Order: sequence, then C-alpha cells, then structure tokens
Amino acid sequence: MTRLSVNVNKIATLRNARGGSEPNVVEAAKRIQAFGGEGITVHPRPDARHITYADVRDLRAVVHTEFNIEGYPSQDFVDLVCEVGPEQVTLVPDPPHVLTSNAGWTVADHRDMLTDVLSTFRERGIRTSLFIETDQAQIEAAAAVGADRIELYTESFAVQHAKAGRDAAAPFAHAAKWAHDAGLGVNAGHDLNLANLRDFAESVPHLDEVSIGHALISDALYLGLSNAVAQYRACLHTTE
Repeated sequence: MTRLSVNVNKIATLRNARGGSEPNVVEAAKRIQAFGGEGITVHPRPDARHITYADVRDLRAVVHTEFNIEGYPSQDFVDLVCEVGPEQVTLVPDPPHVLTSNAGWTVADHRDMLTDVLSTFRERGIRTSLFIETDQAQIEAAAAVGADRIELYTESFAVQHAKAGRDAAAPFAHAAKWAHDAGLGVNAGHDLNLANLRDFAESVPHLDEVSIGHALISDALYLGLSNAVAQYRACLHTTE
C-alpha cells in the first residue's frame, strides 16, 4: 500500500501572509490525519517563509501517523531533526535561496557529507531518504552512502504526463525497480496531482509513499480538506 503524506507548508504560507496563527498548522495536521492522511510532511527553510522550526516542534506532539521532515542538511537542520525525532527525514540538495526543490542529489559530489549525516540519523532510529532523479548511478550511490529510501523527483513526470499520459512514468518505473534491487524503499513527490497521480501509482512498482502539498492544499480550497484527502487516497488505493 502506498501511503499519502501531506505536506502542510502551504498552510503555513497562508498563515504567514497575514500573521497570527490562522490557519493553524497543528490543527490542519490533526484534521488531515483524521480524514485519512497517512503522514505529515514539512520542509522548514532557514528564512522561515512557511514552516518554522517552532512549527516542527509543535507538530511532533500531534503527528501520530508518520512525520517526515525534508530539508537541506545544514547543522541547524540536523540538530532540529535529532531533537524532534521524526519517523523519516528526507534530505534535499536545495540551498537556502531556492524557492522550491528543483533537482535531485548528485550523490558522488557529496558522498562524505551524506554518509556522515545519514549515519547520524540512523543512530537515532530515524529512517532516511534522499531526493533523487531517475539516474541509475545516483540511485545505486544513494544505497552506497546508507540511505534507507529514495524520493523520486517527479516534476519531469508531471510535465510529460500532460503530453504522453501514463507512458511518462516509464523512467520512474525503471528507477523504482533499480532502487528495490538495491535494497532501497521508494517514495515520490513534486507536482503530483489528481490529474496524474493514479497513472503514476499504477505504473511505478514498489512505491511506499507519495508526498503531496501544493496541489492537495490547492484542491482543498475548492473541494474541502476532507474531500481532497479522500480523492488523493483513492488514486493510490485503487485495489483496496
């Protein structure tokens, strides 16, 4: 079964646009889980433009499914993850000024750093994942540095899906098989939405989790949060 982890960064973005505490990130996470969400994802950034480190600490107390913290492994980020103890940490290669994650790791260029950081998390019982594109060499390198999973960066799938339909998932299906053969779990995220998620999930084997934020929260404005979560879960659980 593929889990749906909902990224609540956009809830914080809306809150921060006005100031104050509404919409409340903690309350949103509680409701998402009550509505069937199987995990909560956050990506705190150094400029705190959406999720803050304080939010991450507050969320730990209410996330009873799986808590996934994404981010670049700066020392402050590593310290936060070790303090909070999420079920999963997903390392992304984006520097602080980048608006959103836009590339996967070139693992060989960061081998020593990633090996050390992943070991730190593993010692604390935190599952690790690396944000990766579909290149076989990078996937095998992720296994070599000690990652437990990869998260496939799916923007190119979303772009090609608009033209080619589910055929756009072929590189990701190959990547998932390579990852599985290397002993890695497989997550995926970025630009997955109601128009393409079912085709992706039905085409890519060994898919453990998808992390979706912007599209799901946008759909929730029209559908309501409960309906949005239900519709995304339906795309993943077609055989249940």
